[in-house]
Amino acid sequence: MAAARACLVALAVAAALFLEGTAAAGNAGAAPLKQRRRQLLRQRQVRSHLKRLNKAPLATIESPDGDLIDCVHISNQPAFDHPFLKNHTIQMRPAYHPEGLYDESKVASQQQTQTITQMWHQNGKCPEDTIPIRRTKKEDVLRASSVRRYGKKRHRSTPNPMSVDPDMLNESGHQHAIAYVEGDKYYGAKATINVWQPKIEQANEFSLSQLWILGGSFGQDLNSIEAGWQVSPDLYGDNNTRLFTYWTSDAYQATGCYNLLCSGFIQINNQIAMGASIFPISNYGGSQYDINILVWKDPKEGNWWLQFGDNYVLGYWPSFLFSYLTDSASMIEWGGEVVNSEPDGSHTSTQMGSGHFPEEGFGKASYFKNIQVVDSSNNIKAPRGVGTFTEQSNCYDVQNGNNGDWGTYFYYGGPGKNSNCP
Repeated sequence: MAAARACLVALAVAAALFLEGTAAAGNAGAAPLKQRRRQLLRQRQVRSHLKRLNKAPLATIESPDGDLIDCVHISNQPAFDHPFLKNHTIQMRPAYHPEGLYDESKVASQQQTQTITQMWHQNGKCPEDTIPIRRTKKEDVLRASSVRRYGKKRHRSTPNPMSVDPDMLNESGHQHAIAYVEGDKYYGAKATINVWQPKIEQANEFSLSQLWILGGSFGQDLNSIEAGWQVSPDLYGDNNTRLFTYWTSDAYQATGCYNLLCSGFIQINNQIAMGASIFPISNYGGSQYDINILVWKDPKEGNWWLQFGDNYVLGYWPSFLFSYLTDSASMIEWGGEVVNSEPDGSHTSTQMGSGHFPEEGFGKASYFKNIQVVDSSNNIKAPRGVGTFTEQSNCYDVQNGNNGDWGTYFYYGGPGKNSNCP
């Protein structure tokens, strides 16, 4: 009898061990299955996003830098995915340019300037009634933290000269060296921006030089229109210097994006591609190259227009995209921005501008010159009461000035990490 009981106990223990082993094996098998499901879901999201972004082209041009530039019919561009733009009539030209703009352009053309173009122009051009769009590749989207965040800046990336909170600086990781004006109503801004190719330490960092048209507070409701040049390995997959734009109406949270990576900006120009490489680039101690950027509010239609150089009117942001900027801007900023992703208070060696400090001057430090604002009468003029701002001047600095040839100008930038910026 005792032997039979012992036998039954042994069988029960064996059965329990078997069931436990089966459950453990089941759980072990479930983990890779969940992971596989997540991967499949992300792949589906990426495919769907690419389908939405990459419109059917009438022609495609392969750029020497590896970009594919799709010539998409103007009425089929991403802007028209926006529900409020379904029956929009494209405004093919602004009703008004700012007053005084072309007198100034004549003066500028008499000065010796170096011409900048886009790399893809070497291999062709887009036909009339199309716009050039840099094709988004699967790898571009996969580099983003999520499909939803692809093509978007981080929250709190706009410099607020009114508040330097060290905790916020560490939290956002964005650093700036800028000139700015505030305290009036502004209807546009212009600048000639020196073009460089700053070195980026880590792929998730960037370096850019741009102007900001700002409305609202620096809280959750900030409106911003931005344009300039940037080097961003995370966004583009390389270290080329590229023309870019950005917009947001809620402080970079849900609305807006870079270039044409969401619906909003309406492009009318068939010669310049947002996000495409620009060249040539300035050389330290050698040839210097600049781009002209102008953003202004058309007083008749109310849309915010973008012009690149003296001849390329690129398109517009419809005013309904914004809240504060539906009326006017309350602050204009010009300058550089980098992302510092180094942990524990150490600093990145990602460069801003040329990677050299302002005191090195022309040919060595990067600059903005002829910075101007558009007033309520649609006149373009020199800004009054220009301030400067940088979070850590031993890492990146800014120095402004004024003279006959360059109007209101400033040198800016720096190397990031150095003996005074550990």
